[in-house]
Amino acid sequence: MLIKFAFHEFMEDRKFKNTTTVNIQNYKVLLGEFVEYCQEKEVLNAEEVESHHVKQYLMYCQKKGNSAGTINTKLQKIRAFFNYLVEEKMVKENVAVKVKRQKEDIRINVFNDQQVQQMLSYYRGLRRREQSYFAYRGYMLILTFLGTGIRRTEIINLKWSDVDLENLTLSVFGKNRTKELVFITEKLAKELSAYFLFCKRHFTEISDYVFVNRNNTQMTQNSIMLVFQNLQKKMNFTDVRVSPHTFRHTFCHRLATSGMSAFAIQKMMRHQNISVTMRYVAMWGNELKEQNDQFNPLNNIDL
Repeated sequence: MLIKFAFHEFMEDRKFKNTTTVNIQNYKVLLGEFVEYCQEKEVLNAEEVESHHVKQYLMYCQKKGNSAGTINTKLQKIRAFFNYLVEEKMVKENVAVKVKRQKEDIRINVFNDQQVQQMLSYYRGLRRREQSYFAYRGYMLILTFLGTGIRRTEIINLKWSDVDLENLTLSVFGKNRTKELVFITEKLAKELSAYFLFCKRHFTEISDYVFVNRNNTQMTQNSIMLVFQNLQKKMNFTDVRVSPHTFRHTFCHRLATSGMSAFAIQKMMRHQNISVTMRYVAMWGNELKEQNDQFNPLNNIDL
């Protein structure tokens, strides 16, 4: 089968399996690039693709400046594509399995207190000067991301009916497509309540969604990223990217450095696998420091 038709069949299968809109778009872009590359190299049929084609494509991406993490993500998409082709008996084997993942430098950047205050101050100033919805929404987005660690898709889909200010919880559709409870503090609940009153005054009719565009329609993946791209330009931070996921990392960082147990962090972050949580604890947790302070061999030696 022509690889472009196989790609189309794969995309239709993802939609049929109710894959999230975000993942559908990622497949369309990341896997679509590989399909175009194969066609440019005159590898037109899916069964003609070999492991060296996959490797050459990833090397091409590397020369373009793609990081190891990006290359591994692309490889993951290509593997999923060929898994589907094998299941549908379009090809005999998954040639992408033979290509090894690249080693990644594990470094996760987080915001420091000064950077958080700088972002909040920017929106506070806008609120005083303009009283615009843009300013109130930006301020509330930062507080919600930072105070809950929820994901970008979860905040886009958050409705006022999901906000329980009395019991201090948010109800979100998590990564596993099930409803999950997220705890909020009284401080965040107070800010959400004030933001709700502002939305009622600002819009003729309040939306079902907590965070909306200026025309009172639900935010999209693109519109929320534009918010943070604009904020990145205003802040001009050189050591950290201004993005929703950086706020999630910052939330986890504060939990780990506070001494919270790995089990509790897993529940707060809603990680399905404790091994993901342990990566963060290994980087940021203070348990090793405390253990070293207590049991270091130099403790019992007079110097």
